[in-house]
Amino acid sequence: MPTRTSDGGVRDRCEHAARRLLGLDELRPGQLDAMTSLAEGRDTLVVMPTGSGKSAVYQVPALLLPGPTLIVSPLIALQRDQVEALRRQRHDEKATSVDASTPAGRRAATFEALRAGETEFLFCAPEQLARPDVVRELAEARVSLMVVDEAHCVSAWGHDFRPDYLRLGSAAEAIGRPVIAALTATAAPPVREEIVQRLGMRDPLQVVRGFDRPNITLSVRRELSDPADALVAAVLEQPSPGIVYTATRRRTAELAGRLAEAGLRAEAYHAGLRRGERDAAHGRFMAGELDVVVATSAFGMGIDKPDVRYVFHSEIPGSLDAYYQEIGRAGRDGDPAEALLFYRPEDLALQRFFTGAVPDTEALEQVARAVADAAGEADPAGKAGVEGKAEIDGKAGVERKVLRERTGLSARRLTTLLDLLQRSGAVCLETRRVTPVAGGPGPAEAAARARELAERHREIERTRHEMMRRYAETRDCRRRFLLAYFGEDLGEPCGHCDTCRAGTASEPVREEGPFPVHAQVEHETWGPGEVIRRDEDRLTVLFEEAGYRELLLETVVDQHILRESGG
Repeated sequence: MPTRTSDGGVRDRCEHAARRLLGLDELRPGQLDAMTSLAEGRDTLVVMPTGSGKSAVYQVPALLLPGPTLIVSPLIALQRDQVEALRRQRHDEKATSVDASTPAGRRAATFEALRAGETEFLFCAPEQLARPDVVRELAEARVSLMVVDEAHCVSAWGHDFRPDYLRLGSAAEAIGRPVIAALTATAAPPVREEIVQRLGMRDPLQVVRGFDRPNITLSVRRELSDPADALVAAVLEQPSPGIVYTATRRRTAELAGRLAEAGLRAEAYHAGLRRGERDAAHGRFMAGELDVVVATSAFGMGIDKPDVRYVFHSEIPGSLDAYYQEIGRAGRDGDPAEALLFYRPEDLALQRFFTGAVPDTEALEQVARAVADAAGEADPAGKAGVEGKAEIDGKAGVERKVLRERTGLSARRLTTLLDLLQRSGAVCLETRRVTPVAGGPGPAEAAARARELAERHREIERTRHEMMRRYAETRDCRRRFLLAYFGEDLGEPCGHCDTCRAGTASEPVREEGPFPVHAQVEHETWGPGEVIRRDEDRLTVLFEEAGYRELLLETVVDQHILRESGG
């Protein structure tokens, strides 16, 4: 990334504000760099483990920049927790939130206080930025800093992709393009690049710190049959509290029942439960009233409990991104914690199923044609509006609501298809409206291009599944393998994962010969990529278009299928 020389005065003010306003006498690695970048008005992407102080990264520059701060966060419960934390910390009413349940009177008062400068921090979910009234109010309030929390949700590469996040780039432009801070605990290199692209970040500083969590012991147990008995026995050996992740809702109830029969205070948690049931289980876990929660991946964001002693997985997750995020909920107090994966190769088939089908060409063409038809109706003479945009109801484009009515598609499904059509060059997405691109491909060609993009993404997902399988089956140092996936080189074996304890982890390969770690390479078929791991007999390369691939070093050298591109 391009670098800039920071203003020493800004850096000093950030350090002073962190001490005076937040009581932080000592900042953690990366915090001050990110604070300074934002305070100087530069977009900043921050990748740090949960519990490492990402909130302080935006709070300090927020108090130095003129104008209020908008924090986009995916969970209402998490927003409310953050609001309460800020109010306790600041001893005032300068933090608030709005969501779908906020009464009209309170909503109006909230935005009035924001415009008047009486509120500094406003939290909302990404869905709120689809509302024209919210966008209008935020534009009038002159937001100076827009914080995107859990920013990996914007990336189709990410493990927790959410279509509502796709609007955030255009929403930032609509409210006056404030400085953007994107925060996440987990983002492999391709996820980071997509976050930057989708949010429209301008020359951002990327602060990536601390993927290694040495206090978490990594282990895998390969099972030939249902691991339920082994899992219950392993949980009983651990101090409480802990989390057990499983792939299906039915399995959460089954395992929670088994653990309760064994004498533990155990509850199931999944997205199919009523909100009140989920909130109650979450509250009991955070209050120390449960020994273990058995959950799907729905139990995740907002779980900032420092004393979780173990995170076990009864089936293999779909990617190392998801796995790292979930095991990272253990040992946040710095004390020893356990991450144990029960692995059966046949469970990979379930993760391939969860990847989902590629959208059919007919549905994509239907949406593309609906956008084109609406534009034609608004401009039957074929006279384009400003910059080639058709005029509908006095505004460029067609409303998403109209597209939903014409296509019969759900909002979520429509958003996914429109994203693919935008990437194919056929449409331009705004907060509420969709505009056909002047001179762009017609509906049939746009659908074909979009289908190709979706197929490529599915293939990339398959390579991520393969990397997860390789992690489960490796006899080398597991921590070194995991960190290499995220672009970090551990070097020596960690010494305390299961493979290191078993004596199978190898010493690091000496960086001699071609294709060292981080070398930029070009493949004759898969295009440009970066070497992320180099073993004695093979390379692991992350290709921009083809995902993660393992190549036999002898074949690469003998057949000249890979060349170093020099970065």
